[in-house]
Amino acid sequence: MPADSISLGDVEITRVVEWSGPIRTARFILPESDEETWRRNQEWLAPDFWTAADDAYRCRIQTWVLRSEGRTILVDTGVGNDRERPQVPQFAGLQTDYLARLREAGVAPEDVDLVVNTHIHYDHVGWNTELRDGEWVPTFPNATYLIPRADNRYFDPDGAHRTRGPRDDHERIRWEGSKLVFNDSIAPIHRAGQAVLWEDTHRIDGNLLLEAAPGHTPGSSVLTLRSGTDRAVFVGDMLHSPVQVLEPGWNSCFCDDLQLAAKTRRAYLSRAAELRELVIPAHWPGHGAGEIRRDGDGFAISAWSAFLRR
Repeated sequence: MPADSISLGDVEITRVVEWSGPIRTARFILPESDEETWRRNQEWLAPDFWTAADDAYRCRIQTWVLRSEGRTILVDTGVGNDRERPQVPQFAGLQTDYLARLREAGVAPEDVDLVVNTHIHYDHVGWNTELRDGEWVPTFPNATYLIPRADNRYFDPDGAHRTRGPRDDHERIRWEGSKLVFNDSIAPIHRAGQAVLWEDTHRIDGNLLLEAAPGHTPGSSVLTLRSGTDRAVFVGDMLHSPVQVLEPGWNSCFCDDLQLAAKTRRAYLSRAAELRELVIPAHWPGHGAGEIRRDGDGFAISAWSAFLRR
């Protein structure tokens, strides 16, 4: 088993990190959050998730590799190399050894059977494709790519199905950048005939079920794992930071429907606490995942996962 792996029931889960570091400030990423809450919880939020001295939000761009019922499955594919990303200049033209890290985890591109995009944002679909001879082509030639139908419709620049205008200049730039994301990371998958659009729920196998969890984007989804007595849920961008476990009403600046995003977050935190699911977000550094418990009318983290703290 690769070093940064755990097993839940019959499913092996491996974390492959593309990028790690600070992005903006905590209150830019979570604009509804307050300094007092961050500082009151500094003992466990810093330094993995937050740097108190400069209020830096810290995150990981990472892929979760699942081996289940004989298949190799990737959950989200990061930023990717060679991208034009005006919405996040920090990742424009990014160059990483992501594919080499996948190989270190025992996964060659041709080994991948299934790619799950929890939603269509730049840091979840990037390695869907790679640039070869000036053309974007699927990185994983034998894979089926599962893409939420609602997001595909919403972000397709030929459809323009958004129901409201951008809230501010940041969102306007982000929406303009999403056209580039669709064209370099989603459209080539369709052209190659490797995309499968789904809605509501999609059963992958006996261990894994995709469920619609809208709010962050119209098609945002979670991947539920149930194997033997073990439970986990991959929640994508439902939780950018563990501080949102304490304050589920706090949305990220990337959330599309703020009211629905908060409602969805509360519902899945409640389920995780009730069913003792390991909650695995897309971007948490440190141990990368945690167990949730009820704390009065709210929630708290009761334990961290067994992934390496790094």
